[in-house]
Amino acid sequence: MPVKNISHIAIGVRDMDASLPFWTDVVGLHVSLDATEEFTMAGKLTRRRGVYLREKEGPNEPFIVLDEGLSTPYEGEPTPLFQIGVHHFGFWVDNLDAIADRARAAGVTIVTEPSQAGVDTPAYGEPSGGRVRSMFVRDPDGNTVQFDQRVS
Repeated sequence: MPVKNISHIAIGVRDMDASLPFWTDVVGLHVSLDATEEFTMAGKLTRRRGVYLREKEGPNEPFIVLDEGLSTPYEGEPTPLFQIGVHHFGFWVDNLDAIADRARAAGVTIVTEPSQAGVDTPAYGEPSGGRVRSMFVRDPDGNTVQFDQRVS
């Protein structure tokens, strides 16, 4: 059976209280669960704070999990754009300019301002002739996040 949709994206964060406003106030997702969770991984008990963020509720709706290590603080740096591994996340939005305004007001680093003309849509799996505007920002941990808006 083929993949139907993305289930979720888990993003490790250093400081949940610093990261959460980006995802709720700037991006516009809502918290559906905020819990301390325990897992056994490779024989070792691991504790984390997991905050589950959604745009819509539903069993097949994708969601984001912000994941802060409680047993051991997370280390490392996000993967730079166009390097091996997951180097950015892209999300469809209805109003790119509103997100850009909220990002600026929150002091979010904007890597690429919203495009004006947009790009043709074949790369998005759609017929040629449509346009998509995009922007890239960095979340509080330095991960690159892309927002795309269909404009025609």
